[in-house]
Order: sequence, then C-alpha cells, then structure tokens
Amino acid sequence: MRAVEEPLARPVAADRPMPPHAPVGGRMRRLLGRFYVTGSFWYRFHLWGISVLPRWGVVLFTVFFTTFFFVVLRRIRRAIASNLEAPLGPCGWLTRQRRIFRTMWNFAWCQTERYEQMVTERRVEVTLEGREHFERCLEADDGMVLVTAHIGHWEVGSMTVSSEHMRHVHVVREDEMDPRAQEFVSELLVGRRRERYTVHFSEEPTRLGVTLLAALRRGEVVAVQGDRPRTGTRTQESTLFGRPIELPAGPAVLGRTAGAPLLPIFVFREGRQRARVIARPPIRVSQTQDRQRDLAEAVDRIAAEVEAAIRTDPYQWFCFRELWPKA
Repeated sequence: MRAVEEPLARPVAADRPMPPHAPVGGRMRRLLGRFYVTGSFWYRFHLWGISVLPRWGVVLFTVFFTTFFFVVLRRIRRAIASNLEAPLGPCGWLTRQRRIFRTMWNFAWCQTERYEQMVTERRVEVTLEGREHFERCLEADDGMVLVTAHIGHWEVGSMTVSSEHMRHVHVVREDEMDPRAQEFVSELLVGRRRERYTVHFSEEPTRLGVTLLAALRRGEVVAVQGDRPRTGTRTQESTLFGRPIELPAGPAVLGRTAGAPLLPIFVFREGRQRARVIARPPIRVSQTQDRQRDLAEAVDRIAAEVEAAIRTDPYQWFCFRELWPKA
C-alpha cells in the first residue's frame, strides 16, 4: 500500500533568505545590484554575446569572462577551493588557483553552451551510458524521479528524456537570487518552452508537491536536484566525503509517496558541444512503518551517488558557497 501524500514544501515568506548554497554576497551585492555576479546584467550580456558572436568569437568571449570573474570573485574562489579539498585533498597555493580556474572554465562553457542551445542552431551532442536503467524505469510506467546535481551540463539529462523518450518532464528550479535575474530566466524559459517540458520554480504555490505527485502517477517524469536544498524546504542530514551535510529530502519524499523510482543521472561536459549522460541504477524508497528511516536511507544512497559523480570529475562540480567553513 502506498503512503499518504506528504507535502514537499511549506509557505515561504516574501522576504525569504538566500538559498542555502547561494554564493555569499554581503555588502557588494547590495552595492552593485544588477551588476553583481548574480545580477541580471551578466545574464543578459552573456546571452547577447552568444547570440551575435561567431564560434571563434564565443571562445574569446568565454576566455575573457572566465579570467575576469576569476580575478574579481574572491569569496567564490575561496568557496570552490575549500569544497574541492573534500574530493581532492589539501594542496598548495598554485594548485588551488589551478583548481579554481579549471572549475570556473568548465562552468563558463556549460553556461555558454546552454545559451547556444536556446538562441542558435548549435546543439550539444549527447551520449548516454546506462540506457538500460532509463528503459527499465520507463517500462514500468510508474513515473520516475530524475535526481541530479549541479555537475556539468546538469539540465541536459531532463531534456534528453523529454526529446528521446517522449515523456513529459517537470523540472523543479530554485529562483535566481536577484529578482530581475529571475524575471529574465523566467521569460527565457517560457519564451522557448518546448513540448513535453515544464519548468516549476520553487516560489510557485505550495501545491507544487501535489502537482508533481499527480505527474508521477500519470507516468510522467520529475527532475529535481539532489545536492542542494531549496529555500524553505525540509532537509535530511547525510554525509558527503565523510563530512556532514544537509541534503534535500524532497526527492525521497516524492519517491516514497508516489512509489516511483529515483534515477540518479549526471551529465559531464566532454568537450566543445559534447556531453556524456550517465544514468545509474534506480533507487526504490522503502515504504515501511518507519518513515524517517526510509527517507534517511534513500537520501544516504543519493549522497553516495552524488559523491561518486563528483569524484568522476571534481572540476565540474559547481558549488559556489563554502560547505564546510573552517573555524
């Protein structure tokens, strides 16, 4: 017997705090406004550059801005270096700088190629590993929860299911930190809405959980992040690289309530407009009398998959807030 429906989110105040894993901005964010790194100016300027530049110009554009942000984003540099010590271990100053730049370089290209797919004819060529896991979940017709992380071309996985497997996909996204940036992203996604692909922002009404459960019970697909809790949602304590971390409970709650499998999926950038999608064996959330233990076990399994994915290519792990601050 399936468990009773469980809410995934609670009402969030208008003056909500910054997302738990958002970059620390402080006074500079307030001072620079839309010109801060998370402000709308950079979103719009990036998209404009991609839309007007030839391929060789896009390369120069990416080199320039990666270098620019590497120099000016002191707190984000520190966060990247600190977080990478978990999978890679401590290192000297020069190696730290190389790690930081390599991560920023990968992030810049993932963002660039994402925009290229929206405003040009250039497309990311995708190869899929673990197709049997996809097909096993789809054949069951119970719906499926894609659980990914902020690694590489993370959005490509849900698009692959929508386009290749003809399933309606519901993607849950955190709102952008800057309201004007959020407006820009919303307009961009709505303006380029594709068939069988719906984006839900976390600031939608709290009936989002009911909407997603209904989608799963229609045999549709829900794509969520397994590495970052969204603002105002419940978390579950787990470990990553042997260190304590609060991960979102939402994917496990969805899977347990709907009886749908959780499919870990990670997308790594392999080169210019090339990506590799890796689907891992599905996770079934137990439905015993001990609800808390069921959720904890599922979240621990998600954490293990996220950790393995990060170890595959740590420089494609995009987390720009220090997860384990040093005392």
